[in-house]
Amino acid sequence: MTDTVSGVDIFTVDFEDWYHGIELAPADWSRFESRIEVGTCRLLDLLHEADTRATFFILGVAAESSPDLVREIARRGHEIATHGYAHEFVYQLGAEGFRADLQRSLEVLAALVSVPVVGHRAPYFSITRESPWAYDVLLECGIRYDSSVFPVHNYRYGIPDAPRFVHEIRPGLLELPPSTWRVAGRNVPVAGGAYFRLFPYTLTRLGLRRAHVEQQPAVFYVHPWELDPDHPRLPLPRRVALTHYHNLAATQGRLRKLLAEFDFGPANAVLATNRATSGKAV
Repeated sequence: MTDTVSGVDIFTVDFEDWYHGIELAPADWSRFESRIEVGTCRLLDLLHEADTRATFFILGVAAESSPDLVREIARRGHEIATHGYAHEFVYQLGAEGFRADLQRSLEVLAALVSVPVVGHRAPYFSITRESPWAYDVLLECGIRYDSSVFPVHNYRYGIPDAPRFVHEIRPGLLELPPSTWRVAGRNVPVAGGAYFRLFPYTLTRLGLRRAHVEQQPAVFYVHPWELDPDHPRLPLPRRVALTHYHNLAATQGRLRKLLAEFDFGPANAVLATNRATSGKAV
């Protein structure tokens, strides 16, 4: 870490295997080679090199197949949060289905780590206007911050006019949106993931810096498979293939540069520090 950028931003990881997020039937997952250890170990090494801790949103089904890897993430001082269990769209599950999925994920994590899980990110950022009941379910299950509402328009997710920075979306529940940059009346996603590979590095850098101008922490995310350009390539719809496979070979180098230029921490620590500094929830 360096002091190039003032303030501490939030580094998050969606811990899932390469086939979990491309809308393949779960019944088919067993046919594919698991490579989650490849990308995760590379990412852990990068974070160690930069003396940076992160929040790992752990997918329950991935934790069941790689429990020692989850324990290692926690052993290295990273925050463990939940990404749900089966990587399904929240707005398609309904309230009861979401509750069951979330509780199952929390049970899996409770068997692996001793620290309570208080953070959540929905698969596909799929808490939208169609699923406001999700916040009540999160609170019932002991979640204290969520990072599922992306204030952009995307064919799978997004609430374009949602608040762009950390806010209390229900009493006792903070919403932590991935970073966007407001340009010409529109929110440009600069938070990471496919956007980190599709857009020039400079756009990400400037976009995250813009959060500091607005005196807010930036929120960045990445998937382990994005550091594994050799994972299998499947024939996918063009839009899915573009966002999943484009420029994977550049991820590791770009991340090393980003970690050198920005000071990152896990969500729970950054939120706690900001709350203590301001005297209220950020």
